[in-house]
Amino acid sequence: MARNEEKAQSMLNRFIALKAEEKKKPKERRPFLASQCRDLAETDKWDQQIMREISHKVAEIQNDGLGEHRLRDLNDEINKLIREKSHWKRRMVELGGRNYAKRAPKMTDLEGNIVDVPNPSGRGPGYRYFGAAKKLPGVRE
Repeated sequence: MARNEEKAQSMLNRFIALKAEEKKKPKERRPFLASQCRDLAETDKWDQQIMREISHKVAEIQNDGLGEHRLRDLNDEINKLIREKSHWKRRMVELGGRNYAKRAPKMTDLEGNIVDVPNPSGRGPGYRYFGAAKKLPGVRE
């Protein structure tokens, strides 16, 4: 019986691998600016990709043993992706898609008036901490 390395080098296996490579679509990159996208289906695709990236990074940041620098970097990346997601949502509305922000829950006071909640972190509006990053020094203050 031939070894796995020898099997992988056979002409048939190399031919099959080459054909599989040809069938694959080239990997597309997300446009740098949401305004560069002119198709509603494309904006929806990129929005879903951003949501997947956010969920993967939020799952990764739950690990307490990552180290302070990695946690801070992950948290910054998540906040950047959330900001980018809002750009894509805005572009979807411009192209005639549904406006999900209208249905999002708002913070209200006892009379029902919408209230702006100040950000206690001091890192600007909308900056949030996720997972183990909430326990970092300087975050609770």
